[in-house]
Amino acid sequence: MKTIDLRSDTITLPSPEMRRAMAEAELGDDVFGEDPTVNCLQDIAAQLLDKEAAVLTTSGTQSNLIALLTHCRRGDEVIVGDQSHTLQFEVGGAWAVGGLGLRSVRNDARGRLDPTELAAAVRPDNDHFPRTRLICVENTHNRCGGTALNEEDLASVRAFADRFQLALHMDGARLFNAAAALGVPPAALASYADSVCFSLSKGLGCPVGSILCGSAAFIAEARRYRKMLGGGMRQAGVIAAAGVYALQNMVRRLKDDHENAQFAATGLAEIPGVALTPPPETNLVYFTVAGWKLPEFVNRLAEAGVLCFDEGGRVRWVTHFGIERADVEQAVARTRSVLAAAA
Repeated sequence: MKTIDLRSDTITLPSPEMRRAMAEAELGDDVFGEDPTVNCLQDIAAQLLDKEAAVLTTSGTQSNLIALLTHCRRGDEVIVGDQSHTLQFEVGGAWAVGGLGLRSVRNDARGRLDPTELAAAVRPDNDHFPRTRLICVENTHNRCGGTALNEEDLASVRAFADRFQLALHMDGARLFNAAAALGVPPAALASYADSVCFSLSKGLGCPVGSILCGSAAFIAEARRYRKMLGGGMRQAGVIAAAGVYALQNMVRRLKDDHENAQFAATGLAEIPGVALTPPPETNLVYFTVAGWKLPEFVNRLAEAGVLCFDEGGRVRWVTHFGIERADVEQAVARTRSVLAAAA
């Protein structure tokens, strides 16, 4: 029986063509700025997002932390959503490494920041308070169902940031998924942020890596923090070649993942006791199962050859490169069988 792994789009494995590009990459020392393949990847990424410059990092977590360190000084405060990846899943790096406070405001069901809470979260200019320096948004938003913030959503946050003279960072780990779902260029979404990062190792199918983009001055300072965090790699073109291949070949297939997620959702919705929370917009499918303790349900699915997570009281399936329509059909059928057997 084939195992169908829907735990995350980080499960993707590089295609033979991507592996070949990695094996044949031209190399140099990236810490010295001399790896031509890294430089090529960074130039492509900056151009795609219409930013002045970009830097390759080891992970999205590292990209986000570098961005916070670059925008802020120790003792500053950063406004984040209460369901954001930076707050929930990045080991408190902003506090532990940067000496930065994270001040959370409510994410609504679509991942947007509540404007009333945003206004209340900005600290007055007073000796008693830390300085509010930065707002972070997430696009797509993981814990809010893989929802995509559109240009109107982002424009409202940009206007707020400008009003209070704050910088805006976008955790765009799945930014290309958002762009595909909305039918807009990724640069249109990135234009509202002073800095933006995206993951190479999720839907784009690379084995490792993230890209952080911004102004030339911002990226020059970001490279310093990357080095501080141990992210200064040497012949990193082996990794970067996968990113170059992905940006040239893998972006266009993200809609396949979205269609598979919609197909999964349609099938799951037909199973008694299953409720989607919410219906998927991109490649993340969240649902609940009535009458089950979710850890037990997830274990039973694993025994049936379907791997997934219990995340925050919901089951999460993630479609990705390597998961075909037939796999989704099987996953839904096995879910139906597990529930029928327990009825």
